Amino acid sequence: MLGYATRLQHFTSTCHPRSNSSQPSSASRPLEGVIVVSIEQAIAAPYCTRQLADMGARVIKVERPGVGDFARDYDTRVDGLASHFVWTNRSKESLALDLKKPKELGMLKKLLGQADVLVQNLAPGATARMGLSYEALRAENPKLIVCDISGYGQDGPYRTKKAYDLLIQSESGMLSVTGTGSEPAKVGISIADIAAGMYAYTNILAAILQRQKTGQGCKIDISMLESMVEWMGFPMYYTHKKAPGPTPAGASHAAIYPYGPFETGDGQSVMLGIQNEREWTTFCVQLLDNADLVKDPRFCNNSQRTENRTELRDIIYDAFSKLTAAEAVAQLDSAGIANANVNDMQGVWDHPQLRERGRWTEVDTPIGRVPALIPPGVPSHGTEDSLRARMDPVPAVGEHNAAIFKSFGLEDSS
Repeated sequence: MLGYATRLQHFTSTCHPRSNSSQPSSASRPLEGVIVVSIEQAIAAPYCTRQLADMGARVIKVERPGVGDFARDYDTRVDGLASHFVWTNRSKESLALDLKKPKELGMLKKLLGQADVLVQNLAPGATARMGLSYEALRAENPKLIVCDISGYGQDGPYRTKKAYDLLIQSESGMLSVTGTGSEPAKVGISIADIAAGMYAYTNILAAILQRQKTGQGCKIDISMLESMVEWMGFPMYYTHKKAPGPTPAGASHAAIYPYGPFETGDGQSVMLGIQNEREWTTFCVQLLDNADLVKDPRFCNNSQRTENRTELRDIIYDAFSKLTAAEAVAQLDSAGIANANVNDMQGVWDHPQLRERGRWTEVDTPIGRVPALIPPGVPSHGTEDSLRARMDPVPAVGEHNAAIFKSFGLEDSS
């Protein structure tokens, strides 16, 4: 396993060379020239705007003077910086403003008069009280796209209800399909924030395309609840007309079996996934060495295997107890049966597939360079700069005040 310092050196020596986005490029990135102002905190809005920055947009992050986005203080795991913040805030400019002061609020309004997009995830109604609603801003800048991100939306009976990721997982029914039959479990990442951030991102892209046709901006209302409920489509349709819901099955699939983790003889586990009868037959013959199981009425189709999962689990455990995890994966791969390693985070840092595809680079931060994953779908090498993601530094609070004031002519604002 690679330590942090060793890993950073390893990435430096093995990653494909990348050009810095601050260097001249022969062509613009897709969102080059688009100015995004974001009054953002936590994860949902920052994750959205980082995607926009990746594609070349100029993202100006408005923060509280001195302390900044409270996500800066979530932890200190990245050499003193917060893991969430480093992940969601590269390639942005930090503008520290006290929006309770009329002069500084006025400066922000003048800046928005020149912007293309405003993203905000303050409490519903907070920006409207400052005169920053879409309705108030469009008179000065009719091309402005305003994206509001909140827990439950900008209206409705839950409008003012506080919303955090775990609370939205609960409201959306996510907790009813995770965990085990005896205890629910939250998803281990901020899935509701991520869902809302990605729907904000895609809706903003669509609004930019629409503006090219109409010349007009628009208002986008993103709800974390609605984003998560959309992702809950399978269990919702599974319970159509009040049918019973899927039974939480830990890391196993609730409706397909065998599909989940199985312990091997060396105390590790292998994730196994069998989704059709051809694979089941191959698995019985080549891995379990028991062709009779193919026609065993307890296991003759997926419904029966799911119903009799306890008996089948014991049979698989007995066969896998004779193998190490590496041996089981090798045999499953040879048989063409879907499987995966059960990786921890260190296993992901060291993943050979990511390394061989050149998916790692580095970004600067206030404490030095740190590894960063190149965004999915973006080429890592062998193509022109305009098709590569922008991977610029993570900013310090208020680092870009002077440069932003100068570029937008705000020094003498009153």
